[in-house]
Amino acid sequence: MKKILFKIISGLVVVVLAHGMAHAELPVQQSFAPLVKKTGPAVVNIYAKRVVQEQMRAISPFFNDPFFNQFFNAPQFGGPVRQRIENSLGSGVIVDPNGVIATNNHVIKDATEINVVTADGREFAAQKLLADARTDLAILKIDTKGEKLPVLELTDSDAVQVGDIVLAIGNPFGVGQTVTSGIVSGLARTDVGVSDYSFFIQTDAAINPGNSGGALVDMQGRLIGINSAIFSSSGGSLGIGFAIPSNMVKTIIEASRHGNKIVLPWTGLSSQAVTPDMLEGLGLKKAQGALIKHVYPNGPAAKAGIRVGDVILTINGKEVQDPLALKYRLATIPIGSSVQLQVFRSGKTIDVTLTAVAPPEDPPRDETKIKGANPFSGAVVANISPALIEEIGQLSQESGVVILGTEGGVAARLGLQRSDVILSVNREKVTSVGQLKALLKSDRNGWQVQLQRSGQVINLTITG
Repeated sequence: MKKILFKIISGLVVVVLAHGMAHAELPVQQSFAPLVKKTGPAVVNIYAKRVVQEQMRAISPFFNDPFFNQFFNAPQFGGPVRQRIENSLGSGVIVDPNGVIATNNHVIKDATEINVVTADGREFAAQKLLADARTDLAILKIDTKGEKLPVLELTDSDAVQVGDIVLAIGNPFGVGQTVTSGIVSGLARTDVGVSDYSFFIQTDAAINPGNSGGALVDMQGRLIGINSAIFSSSGGSLGIGFAIPSNMVKTIIEASRHGNKIVLPWTGLSSQAVTPDMLEGLGLKKAQGALIKHVYPNGPAAKAGIRVGDVILTINGKEVQDPLALKYRLATIPIGSSVQLQVFRSGKTIDVTLTAVAPPEDPPRDETKIKGANPFSGAVVANISPALIEEIGQLSQESGVVILGTEGGVAARLGLQRSDVILSVNREKVTSVGQLKALLKSDRNGWQVQLQRSGQVINLTITG
């Protein structure tokens, strides 16, 4: 006869089956304390300071008046600027005993000073080895004077399963190191919108502001993710937190050992999601995979025989749910590696092998700051190439000229932005930086400019 025994342990109900033996119970772990003792010392607090520029017109309405502006040297479209120091709080994970720390990029973004406080209360000044907004990851280094620090071992995040018990360790709200427990409640979340490479582990372990950059660990004390975001309408935890998988963290750590620039693999293709209304036309049974919409001429995908209209179903045996999943999978592959794709084409599944290469800078970017009396004065522009597209994010064009930023001048006053693509000037198509500079040399009283921003075409007419 089987007996069903119930034990309440750490808030969990454990069901134990005993075959005719009243005291035959499976061994259970009644406390997370040993696990916390093992992992907690490798999680640190990060304090960052940044200088914030703000318009003083928000302080006094007089600074909006043109009469007062002339006395206070206010910019034409705003009041005088003042600086203030803004402090931010986050967490980090020691991943190398020599003082290498992984955290979120948004924790230390634009920081002028970064300090790290270890679990035992020691404080260190930190330098930034690498920061990448695309993945929202950053790598810091502290000088330990030769002392070896405790570290967290990174495990394979692809082995994580929904239902696994996890601990989240960080410094929420600045109250000090805090541990929360829960389970993995979802995998491969790609619609979070926190980074360009969204592919998050979802957990119900409480994650709050200040936890960003902290550790999500498994029951063996291994790092499976870096806590990055929460789903919240109030700023507090609602039981939905997101962590960047450790496999992506490994990629960024490795990149930091070879310089301060991340070079992610390039395959020379772009894709879109498969929607339910496409299923009949494609011959698929469910809306899954990445539909190829463009193949770059002479790129790795083109050389491997991938065509527009193909649907990528798996990469190296891992299922591809959508284009963001494909992008994540490709980003974690070392440059020079062979990539095995399962592709659906014309009702059949075929296997394709391509090589992941570094994106070429062809044509050379020819980065230039525009000067003179023209609408782009103060803008920094460059030729579009695969390398530049990977560096600043997907652009709607694969050739032409893009704005990298503005350094004052007319361009800033017109509101020109990073990633704006210059389509034409005075109805002449812009194909290169050299051609743009030639077009801007003409002495004119008016300009007609056409830009592309986030897929939308913007037409500007500038007179005077």
